[in-house]
Amino acid sequence: MDIVAVARATAVVLSAATSTFIFVSDSWTSDNLFLVPDLILCALLLFAALLPATWAAPMLVFAFGTSAGVLGTAVSSYAVQGRLGVASLIGTVVAVAMAVLLIRSRPQTRS
Repeated sequence: MDIVAVARATAVVLSAATSTFIFVSDSWTSDNLFLVPDLILCALLLFAALLPATWAAPMLVFAFGTSAGVLGTAVSSYAVQGRLGVASLIGTVVAVAMAVLLIRSRPQTRS
């Protein structure tokens, strides 16, 4: 299976899961420090997933990298509170894994 197709599907699932979590956990409030970054990562993942093939792979790497940063910060925030943010941790691992797979699957050019 094409890695870009898998990355597109993963981006849509990660975006949907994050946006669902915002509503289910009642995080749709102005005092939620992660509301805007979460919304940005959701939009960025969807945007990257819908791009044409030539632009999709590099933009998906960027979107997954951004997602890993936002979700990794959420994991750290939970840890400081003495809790484990399992959903954020899973999202971070998935985002990092997909970014690495996309980078490793690109053909290397020699100068």
